[in-house]
Amino acid sequence: MTEVLEDSGIWLYAVARRENAGAAGELRGVAGEALRAVEAGELAAVVGDVPLETFGEEALHRNLEDLDWLGAVARAHDAVVGALAGAGPVVPVRLATVYRDEHGVRRVLEHRGHELARTLDRVAGRTEWGVKVFLEEPPPAGRAETPSRRGAGTAYLARRRAERDARADAERLAREQAAKVHSRLAALAAGARLHPLQSKALSGDDQQMVLNAAYLVGDDDARAFAEAVAACDDDSPAIRVQLTGPWPPYSFSSLEET
Repeated sequence: MTEVLEDSGIWLYAVARRENAGAAGELRGVAGEALRAVEAGELAAVVGDVPLETFGEEALHRNLEDLDWLGAVARAHDAVVGALAGAGPVVPVRLATVYRDEHGVRRVLEHRGHELARTLDRVAGRTEWGVKVFLEEPPPAGRAETPSRRGAGTAYLARRRAERDARADAERLAREQAAKVHSRLAALAAGARLHPLQSKALSGDDQQMVLNAAYLVGDDDARAFAEAVAACDDDSPAIRVQLTGPWPPYSFSSLEET
């Protein structure tokens, strides 16, 4: 067992098969640390030793509020997971999973080994694709001429009511079309997950999100899946469909879901 200093913890990146655990090569982890493997049977957890003064529970609560710090840590974490996924199936671990020692990591591998092995089999040869659907803004309501006897205030209220009704109709149609998109894409995938809708600030898009989904797609089917997404975008004028990926299968193989 590798000796771990008392003021450090073990950051867990992912679980893979033993033969793929070295795929991250010379990559450094979230604290600039060297990576290593904790093994149990045919499985290996890829980990790194991190200082608790920065990555302990209280410190993490504080540091996760710093978006620049969080972005840098997330990129380092994802780089390790991505390198492992490039070599074979992987069970990614959510950001900020820290164990006190190797015993805790090895216990997970030993107690949940069968589940982890089944998950690795399931995601083998498959990757995750994300699909976000946004509402396309309806055209502004036309300003019909109003009889002269109607005051400006009445005309304004009528116009606002027409705009509100048009917006509600557009949102309803967008949600209906987004549901059809999800059904169509889920039929082409080995798995599908619906995620919470993101705010405009979080999504980085000016339009309202009406679908946030992930799909587990066979690598041989990726092109056909992308073409189906493009067709959904063309066929649905009330929405805009955005494809992202491929990603490691976070939504389908995270340690929390096994």
